[in-house]
Amino acid sequence: MSISHVFLWATAAIWGLAFVAQSVGMESLGPHSFNAVRFLLATLSLLPLLLIFKIKQSQNNTKLWLGGLAAGSCLFLGFTCQQIGLQYTTAGNAGFITSMYIVFVPILGLMLGHKTERHTWVGVGLALIGLYSLTVGPNLSVNKGDAIELLGTFFWTGHVLLISYLSRYVSALPLSIVQFSVATVLAALTAFTLEAPTIEGIKMAWWPLVYAGVASSGIAFTLQTLGQKNVSPSVSALILSSEAVFAVLGGWIFMEEMLSTRALVGCGFIMTGMIISQWPRKAIPTKVAVS
Repeated sequence: MSISHVFLWATAAIWGLAFVAQSVGMESLGPHSFNAVRFLLATLSLLPLLLIFKIKQSQNNTKLWLGGLAAGSCLFLGFTCQQIGLQYTTAGNAGFITSMYIVFVPILGLMLGHKTERHTWVGVGLALIGLYSLTVGPNLSVNKGDAIELLGTFFWTGHVLLISYLSRYVSALPLSIVQFSVATVLAALTAFTLEAPTIEGIKMAWWPLVYAGVASSGIAFTLQTLGQKNVSPSVSALILSSEAVFAVLGGWIFMEEMLSTRALVGCGFIMTGMIISQWPRKAIPTKVAVS
């Protein structure tokens, strides 16, 4: 295992454990207030990286700002659903349901004319079976928190497709700063409209906020960037998808959350589906005709 692989595993662990920090943080802050401070810290933590990573790619300013506005809106909506859903479900459930964006992306991509390999559809099928087992209870009932987390997954799916498109025209770091800035403004407006955030509440949730805002954004972003330099996109996605497993482990270790047998089976199907859908395939060598 290379240092690049270690960076990616560390990124997945940081992202997975962030679900625990988000749950703990809401003991003293509302979901929108938590997100507003988290996004602000994320923005501030990314700014110094502009000095570390020199931007070589020329920027399409129109796509940077309009794309950042769209991506930031998706980010805000996705995190809003994630944060509200965590009030009614476990960190483990939230982690696995959120990770479903990995298998929803090819479904939406198909509608946009993207090509998807056969093994990806096998993985999608297994993941959907797992999602059913994890979230659907007796009489086809669905936990409120799981339903909200699932809604958020569609915003994460849109976010991934947006970033995939925008990455052709703008550098990742400026785009991340713009989208987190947009999310900060949207979350702050929502927090002051629907909640009454206080300095005391922010102080009480300070460490979860620092972890969610700085560690899972600035630090994880840096590790992901360094790791993906020398690891193929498919292998990177495979490693990063393990954040769901770290979310379950974090919930179990730090919050004493337990999953039922049915939920564990569902998680197993989802993880298997993600692995199959992202498993790297060897390129088939092209035969060259000899005249």
